[in-house]
Amino acid sequence: MSDGPQTNRRRFQRLKLRVPLEIHVETSAAPMRLATSDLSLGGCYIETIFPFPIGTVLDLRMNINDATLPIEATVATSDPQVGNGITFMKMLPEDQEMLKAFIEAAEQEEGEASGG
Repeated sequence: MSDGPQTNRRRFQRLKLRVPLEIHVETSAAPMRLATSDLSLGGCYIETIFPFPIGTVLDLRMNINDATLPIEATVATSDPQVGNGITFMKMLPEDQEMLKAFIEAAEQEEGEASGG
């Protein structure tokens, strides 16, 4: 019973980044095209008024630096009429390195923009 700051359960810091994303689910033939509202090496958040249920397995295609990264993911949180927190479960090591470099570059830009 603590009134202090909420403990951060994430392994990776999330950045406010809008990255194009295509989501494929077994229950639908057509992919959903959205963008992340925040992103980390371990997951992302998407805003949608029709969020997926927790535990839904997603096949993602993330577009960064003119490359498409295939990612197997799972819905971790579901906020009605707001969106989903998504945990990345599986991706190729080279794609993970590309995502890491992309996030690190964005962190540097963010630091420079805020004067730090």
